[in-house]
Amino acid sequence: MLKVIFYTKEICSLCEDAKALLLMFQHEYGFELEERDIYSKDEWLEEYQLLIPFVQINDTSLNCEELNMERLEQAIIHNLEG
Repeated sequence: MLKVIFYTKEICSLCEDAKALLLMFQHEYGFELEERDIYSKDEWLEEYQLLIPFVQINDTSLNCEELNMERLEQAIIHNLEG
């Protein structure tokens, strides 16, 4: 099963929008979603604090500037087919 890792934090409207997209696509494509709060590990905070929401799907990553409905769906489909 495809695993999607979602880096996020509390009180983040962009993160809430991204999570809504992820949940919609999870229902359609049936992948495992792992949500990671960047404040729970120092290395996540250091790496992702300026990039969240951040989505990692295998070798594909989308940061806050790249994350939209079309690109997220393309990344999911690409990794399901790959």
